[in-house]
This record gives sequence, structure tokens and C-alpha cells, in this order.
Amino acid sequence: MAHAEEQQLTGGNVSAGVVRVGDTVRRPAGPWTPSVHALLTHLHEAGFRAAPRPLGIDERGREVLSFVPGEVVWPDRFALVEPAAGLVRVARMIRDFHDAVQDFTPPEDARWQVLMPAEGDDIIAHQDLAPWNLVAGEGGWAFIDWDTAAPGSRLWDVAYAVRGFVPLSAHPDWQTPDAAARLRLFADAYGLDEAERRALVPLLGRRTRAMHDFLREQNDLGNQPWARLWAEGHGDAWRGDAEYIEAREERWLSALLSG
Repeated sequence: MAHAEEQQLTGGNVSAGVVRVGDTVRRPAGPWTPSVHALLTHLHEAGFRAAPRPLGIDERGREVLSFVPGEVVWPDRFALVEPAAGLVRVARMIRDFHDAVQDFTPPEDARWQVLMPAEGDDIIAHQDLAPWNLVAGEGGWAFIDWDTAAPGSRLWDVAYAVRGFVPLSAHPDWQTPDAAARLRLFADAYGLDEAERRALVPLLGRRTRAMHDFLREQNDLGNQPWARLWAEGHGDAWRGDAEYIEAREERWLSALLSG
């Protein structure tokens, strides 16, 4: 029986059983939860505030996090991050996170929810930095849904974020004629050096295609909720975006290295 004060939170594609209780969020815990809470604690101690604070486990075994007030950007067609200032803000938030996590030492018995192998393992990456995990409110912006945080790299996170926030997409509703310029704006705001820019371009397509391959494999295995997402066409969307990105690599590289 749910507490009377519990408010069901909806909108995610893969999370179920997430509720708000007062100024907290309660969600099902997993073997990875202690490691994620250690990560979030480190981020707050390092001064990074664009993430929920971990508040332990409740009497039902659910993890407890601070509630982040505001509106989730997705599915409003990236309305809050279309202006240049919003894109710059997101890129700097991601850089601040990566700088804060750089000296995080995971617990000796750390366990992570690894959905797919990442390229690199120099940091604990968020793995899902996208508009649907960005809460924008008057009190600040924050990334939520850290449950799939796992070893990865800065560029692995950046490539995924670029696809969603620029955005780089084959979908006609999401395409923007200034995508190359917005990619450059994001890279400048994050502070990528020349070597990182050159490495990012081919990674953009690989990171996007990795999501298609993951969904296809999970569908073949009959694993939910991924099989449902595959049936709904998410796999086709990721493949189409990968093809769109890969076909324009020269354009992305030119924009990143110009001037």
C-alpha cells in the first residue's frame, strides 16, 4: 500500500515505481545503488550541485534522493536548450561534473549497472546525459537518473550528450540547420582540445550506433523494457541518427576545427 503522500512520477521510458514523497524521491534500489550513492556523495562534497543528493534507503528498501524541482526538458522538443545560452550551460554542467568526478575513488566492492561496454574507463560516467534527464528549474538545472552510471570516459559522455542536446538527429522534428555551429558551441563551452575534437567526430556515430545495437540485442533476448522500446521504434531512431551523423563527419570536423 502506497503512503498517502506518495506521488507517482512518470515520463521515463525504463523506470517504474518512482514516487515523490515530500522533498524526496523514492525509487527501487539495486546492487549498484550503494556505488551510485557514493558517487553522488562525492559530487556534492566536491561542490557539484547539479545532481540529486543521496539520502539513504527507506523502510521499503527503496533508495531515497533529494527531489529536484523543475521541468524535465524532454519531451518538449528541446525547448529549454535550443537557445545558445542553454546549450552552453549544459556543456559547462557536464564539464563541471567530469572535473568533479575525476578524483572519485569507487568503493572497493563497487558494483555498477553496465548496460553496454563503454570506450574508456577513466571516469565514472553518467552514461545517459540527455534532455530527458535534465531538470530545469528556477533554482537551477540538474541531471537526474544516475542509476546507470558506470565506468566510461569524458568523450563517451560528451558524444551521447551532443546527439541529444545539439541535437544530431535524422528526425525531421529535431534537425536544425545550424547543427554544426551548435556542435562547435558545445565543444567550446566544454573546453575540448584539438585532439579531443578529432577523436569525438568518429565517436559520435559509434556511440549512437551502440544504442541501436544494445536495443537490438536486448530485443533478441526478450529482455524488458528494452524489447518494448525496440517494438516502439527506438532502435530505428538510433540507427537513423547514427547514419545521419556518420554521413556528415567531414562537416562536424570542419566546424570543430575552424578558426
